[in-house]
Amino acid sequence: MNCYQYYQEKAAALNVIDKAFIDGQFVSSISKQTFACINPATQEVLAEVVSCDHHDADLAVASARKAYQSGVWSRLAPVERKTILLKLADLIEENAEEFALLDTLDMGKPIAESSGFDVPTTIACLRWSAEAADKVYGEIAPTAPSALALITREPIGVVSAIVPWNYPLMMACWKIAPALAAGNSVILKPSEKSPLSALLLAKLSKEAGVPDGVFNVLPGFGHSVGKALALHMDVDVIAFTGSTHTAGLLMKYAGESNLKRVWLEAGGKSPCIVYEDCEDLEKAAAAVAMGIFSNQGEVCIATSRLLVQASIKEQFLALVIEQAKTYIPADPLDPNTNMGPVVDEQHLRSIRAHIMKAQQQGANLVLGTPQLPLNTGCYINPIIFTVTNNNLAIVQEEVFGPVLAVSSFGDIDEALELANDCKYGLAAGIWTNDLNKAHKTARELQAGMVWINNWGGGDASTPFGGIKQSGNGRDKSLHSVEKYTELKTTWIDFGE
Repeated sequence: MNCYQYYQEKAAALNVIDKAFIDGQFVSSISKQTFACINPATQEVLAEVVSCDHHDADLAVASARKAYQSGVWSRLAPVERKTILLKLADLIEENAEEFALLDTLDMGKPIAESSGFDVPTTIACLRWSAEAADKVYGEIAPTAPSALALITREPIGVVSAIVPWNYPLMMACWKIAPALAAGNSVILKPSEKSPLSALLLAKLSKEAGVPDGVFNVLPGFGHSVGKALALHMDVDVIAFTGSTHTAGLLMKYAGESNLKRVWLEAGGKSPCIVYEDCEDLEKAAAAVAMGIFSNQGEVCIATSRLLVQASIKEQFLALVIEQAKTYIPADPLDPNTNMGPVVDEQHLRSIRAHIMKAQQQGANLVLGTPQLPLNTGCYINPIIFTVTNNNLAIVQEEVFGPVLAVSSFGDIDEALELANDCKYGLAAGIWTNDLNKAHKTARELQAGMVWINNWGGGDASTPFGGIKQSGNGRDKSLHSVEKYTELKTTWIDFGE
């Protein structure tokens, strides 16, 4: 049996969880409503998953609040929280294959990527956050000798994490791991497009020893259960990754309710600047192609804007096109596949609409066609446009698909002007062999993350997030743990 057949058989034998997880139990929604979880590669229904609404949100929030107030987790010694979270990481590792298959079937991610990147990165994040649980210290302020001022960090309370479908397991753990490490109760709302791995995570959390009510999972739609959590008066934090439009709604709902903290990682239209003195153009071209075509381009930090110095534009574009042709849409269960289907038909139509609009506005299509000769599945080819107008929609709007817009520039000032002329500020890349130019460009780029001579570098110790309309929060690193804590000052006056 080859690896492809192996994964096909394993996928067919999966036992999918289709219930919500509230107060330590898998339950149906109060309304008894469900939604179909569909495999985008085959259009087959994987499961009918319960669809939660405000009634289920009320139950989950009450359970989370009760657990928080009891102190069963919030006042547990940090080293004990760490031990339980490390056990959860071990359980994920033991079930790594099942997690990888669930995300591949649920949203189309190639199995090589889900097993080789998503699951290992999830485990690393959870272990790092667990280890941080007993390493967040308080402070003593430099007061006069007659007083003692203690500055301590406490868990905030009930955290609702609303996560996207493009990295279902990994993005979930980027939110819940630091929130749980800090001592909060958490309600996870996975995307309705990819809820299955979150439900397996819920099962293993109980097995690891997370107390009932501390971790809850509510499958359902954003306009129903997501909105209910955002408006809930007893939710203290919303942590969100998704579109800029939805991020704006969540801020609005926070203002309409209890001024809950809202930590956002929203859209992106990340520029990658390639200077003529780049030492290894082939390496840069491979990184650009990986950044926009891996995971079908459904990546918030995708290299969706390529800015190339005019003197090397034709040479470099040819290298990128050569690399793009190696991304061939195919069955995501095949370990040799490096590009699967996009998440669903609705998203496929959205990507094609962006492509048509770009052509109508005068962008030059140099590679690809949005049509694929496949009988089933939401597949699309790599698409590359060249543009001369920075105001085109294909340059300014997030496509969230395998669509690259290529521009050219003359000097560093023009490169920065083009790169920063965008409402987003998530990430940016620079390719140059000039150290001074690298630092100057990085300093002037309006982005939360800048990569020099690489794309997407980082690990659990470095913060992930953006500025401008790309959001305000940070995942990973101690900065994420702090986002799920409140500062308290305790002033002790010794008197005369």
